[in-house]
Amino acid sequence: MLKRMKRRVGIRIDMTPMVDVAFLLLIFYMTTTQFKPPEKKEIKLPSSHSEIKLPESDLLNITITADDSIFVDYTSKREQVIDGKKQNTMDRIYHEATTQNIAQVINTIRVTVPGGYSMKLVIKADKNVKYGTMADLMDALQAMKINRFHLITELKLDQG
Repeated sequence: MLKRMKRRVGIRIDMTPMVDVAFLLLIFYMTTTQFKPPEKKEIKLPSSHSEIKLPESDLLNITITADDSIFVDYTSKREQVIDGKKQNTMDRIYHEATTQNIAQVINTIRVTVPGGYSMKLVIKADKNVKYGTMADLMDALQAMKINRFHLITELKLDQG
């Protein structure tokens, strides 16, 4: 009496649902990601060896272009109710300034924005900015008793 063995049926896993979920996640992340907003004007930064990382929020940026235009911008966080849920949104707000009214613009931002006095001051200047413009800006900051600020530079890699 020979027993006949049943033939094994191979297991087959359908990968279609997993691929669908992967693409849905990819599309979701691509559509909800907030990219860095474009700069008003292109700036060529000077180089340095510093590697200090700045936080992404609570910064008061002073941008100086090669033609000595000055822009002051900050990122404003605010809570917004969307579909009945509180969500944090970030807006980038720009102000144009001169070396004569930079103190007034900074004071206005510090007074009107919640947490304005705790914002870190960051200067992002083109490497071809005139010395006089930077000196006037430093004098204006000194008159406001702002002695601590960060200068944004490009990382200079040693060739060796």
